[in-house]
Amino acid sequence: MNTITRIGGYETLNSAPASLHADVVTRLRDYLVEGHLLPGARIPERELCERFEISRTPLREALKVVAAEGLIELLPHRGARVRQFTEVDIRNLFEVIAGYDFVAGRLACARITDDGISAIERLHLEMYAAYLRRELTDYFRLNQMIHLAIVDAAANPVLSANYASANAAIRRLRFSANLLNRDRLSDAMREHEGMIDALRRRAGEELGLLMYAHMQTKRDAVCEFMREQADAS
Repeated sequence: MNTITRIGGYETLNSAPASLHADVVTRLRDYLVEGHLLPGARIPERELCERFEISRTPLREALKVVAAEGLIELLPHRGARVRQFTEVDIRNLFEVIAGYDFVAGRLACARITDDGISAIERLHLEMYAAYLRRELTDYFRLNQMIHLAIVDAAANPVLSANYASANAAIRRLRFSANLLNRDRLSDAMREHEGMIDALRRRAGEELGLLMYAHMQTKRDAVCEFMREQADAS
């Protein structure tokens, strides 16, 4: 059923095709992030159409979205392939993301509401439960939600947009790095405990530094994962 939304004084029609598009983008993004295809692998359009029970048109529209996010590369007249990064690419991206996290931590502590802190604490408890159950997909999803919530709490649209763009490009590698060394999850949980404590106390400088260090450690895990993959091939 179609619904009408008012945005900026204008009415827009939200149709079923728009909902289908968002659903396909989400499912395609999750499929790529969870590492079902190796870096450099071609995107199997026919197989994905069967998997998602859709036609080629909505799939190709979704491919354009995840290409803009940096997860895949579109090849003129040759389909698409999973984006392949070098270790230098990864280090460059993580330098930027760590910087965004540092700024976000400082700003969030100054601007977040008490309700906002409570919401992030609930996400943290859910993530801890997923960690105890060793449900990696849920753990990673909640981990990402916590980081994005802190960035959004900084209330800076420019920061949020740039963070989302840089983070999307390496989301798949961040997820896959958890598969290499699951003991790393216990370290990450301790780091998150410290981050939540600093946020609760609104200790901006401390939270910023903790988030920066957290991303540096994540960078090292991702680079280790990439080297392991290279050795295996």
